[in-house]
Amino acid sequence: MATSPVYVFARWKVKEGKMQELLQLLTSLHTQTRAEEGNLFYTVCQDNSDANTLLLSEGYTSATAQQAHVSSDHYKKLAAGGIIPLLDEREVFLTTPFIK
Repeated sequence: MATSPVYVFARWKVKEGKMQELLQLLTSLHTQTRAEEGNLFYTVCQDNSDANTLLLSEGYTSATAQQAHVSSDHYKKLAAGGIIPLLDEREVFLTTPFIK
């Protein structure tokens, strides 16, 4: 049986005045995540109607690769330790591609 990829979608509402600080951390997180063996893509978009809202999409070759990402030192330091405290709201959806 083939391993299914895992796609992650997230919506982040950044605290007022914290976007520049967050972007410095996010740039580093993006670079290090893209270098992970199981990463397929990592895209960050800004909501056109709310500059403090970011939408992220990430792809991993498998659930194991996605778990390796959130267990990595760079995720723990940059995301959990740095970015998440700068957010007012955070929604994360783990998905499996259904129709391609």
